[in-house]
Amino acid sequence: MKLASISRTTLALMLLCIAALAPAHALQVTDDRGATITFAQTPQRIVSLLPSLTESVCALEQCQRLVGVDRYSNYPASVRQLPVMGGGLDPNIESIVALKPDVVLLATSSRASQRLESLGIKVVALEPKKHADVKRVLRTLGLLLGVPEEAGAERLWRIIDTGVAAAAQSLSPKARNARVYFEVNRGPYAAGESSFIGETLMRLGVRNVVPASLGPFPRLNPEFVVRANPDVIMMGERSMQAMIPYPGWSSIKAVREQRICVFGVDEADVVVRPGPRMAEAARIMAKCLEDKAR
Repeated sequence: MKLASISRTTLALMLLCIAALAPAHALQVTDDRGATITFAQTPQRIVSLLPSLTESVCALEQCQRLVGVDRYSNYPASVRQLPVMGGGLDPNIESIVALKPDVVLLATSSRASQRLESLGIKVVALEPKKHADVKRVLRTLGLLLGVPEEAGAERLWRIIDTGVAAAAQSLSPKARNARVYFEVNRGPYAAGESSFIGETLMRLGVRNVVPASLGPFPRLNPEFVVRANPDVIMMGERSMQAMIPYPGWSSIKAVREQRICVFGVDEADVVVRPGPRMAEAARIMAKCLEDKAR
């Protein structure tokens, strides 16, 4: 009996020691690959390889943890001073390793995940493609960064969602009746109904001439746009600068009546990124619609 008692006491002490040695702040997050990543403590050194993720980290007021970004991450202005790790899809692995990050945030489509993980660097892959994805990604980042939900992701999402709704309410009935074509890149590549841009247009109450059946960002035959004959055309400045008139576009109502909104570089970055600036994107689109409503 005595030996059994000693054994039980010894076992209890061992379990207490193991518990004491276990990380006090261990956390787990599941990313968009379905992978679960465990951290002994909240990451303090972060490399972000997707502009929308960079913006999200900063919107959660954790910009100071960023130690490196991809070449397209340019907002807020402070991130422009950080070391650039190349492109998000195929970044400079050696430069990332040299920064000794606690975690690398990147898109699920990035080719760098396996290489970084093979070098012992933790990777969290997140790629928002819809409005609901933005909400989910903010929650995941809030958990990863140790930001309390009520003060972080939940509050931020409410601000974004309310801002989009306010932009919709600002539109006159005439502007809401517009049929819109949104060109995201020369091709023409368009934002369809199933894209996050299409979701924003839908929430603004206007009609997208590119149906969901064609996919989120289809490449179109220019004749498709001629047949669709939109009331308003939206496009980025880069697309406009490279623009050689598409065949037949002179007959489109929006072209004939000069109802084309060309977004400058900064505005274009806002409207094509599914992230914390979606309310601002909605306001930019709403202003375009109201300006061109006749």
